Parts: sequence; structure tokens; C-alpha cells
Amino acid sequence: MTDALRALVVDDNEVNRILACRLLAKRGWSVAEAEDGAQALTWMQANQADLVLLDISMPHVSGEEVCRRARAEGFSHDAKLVAYTAHAMPEERSKFLACGFDSVLVKPVSRATMIALLQDLGFPEPEGTSS
Repeated sequence: MTDALRALVVDDNEVNRILACRLLAKRGWSVAEAEDGAQALTWMQANQADLVLLDISMPHVSGEEVCRRARAEGFSHDAKLVAYTAHAMPEERSKFLACGFDSVLVKPVSRATMIALLQDLGFPEPEGTSS
């Protein structure tokens, strides 16, 4: 499927990566994954994505730093960058949005929260599926 939407899921927790990847793949997305911020930056410099889910709390290079660098250096292209985190207090959400994220997805993610995120970001409903 060459016209599939493309996502990058970045999380140092393998279970969280697998869950997000499967939810997106079941909706027709082509999904790549990275286990840390450095891998994410390298991938983003060489590839384009429509959506990037960035775990906030990763060792060495945080999701916030990846977002700032991707926006500043211009290699986020037109991707929607989403803070993928368990940190959901209103002041934290505001901080993430001010950092350059387009939205916040709170862990643990579910099918319903993933669908709501994709709809909120304006991504089309895949053909042959229903919410």
C-alpha cells in the first residue's frame, strides 16, 4: 500500500511501542518505530512521517527535545508531533503544546483514544473501517 499514511512511534518501553504500532497498523498506517530520542532524530532526518508519537520520558534525549529539534531544524516536515505520555496534568499538557507538539496522547492508549486523536488531527478514516 504505497499511499498509506506513515507514522513513527518512539518509546523506550517496548510494550507501549507494540501497542501503539498495532493500533495504527490496524487502521491502515505504515508504522516505523524507534526506542529512543536519538534513533527518532536519525529516522526523522532521513524519512517523512504524517504522525510521530513521542514518549516524553526517555533517557538521554527526551521527547520534548526531539520535538524542539525537529521543529527548529525543519525535519519534522508536515508531520503531526504528538506527546505520548502518562503525564496528563493541565500544566503539563500546556507545556507540551508550547514546546511544539500538536497534541497529547495519554498512556495507556486504547483503540478509542487513538481513533479520537487521529480524528482530532484531521486524519481520514480508513476505508472499510468504522469507529
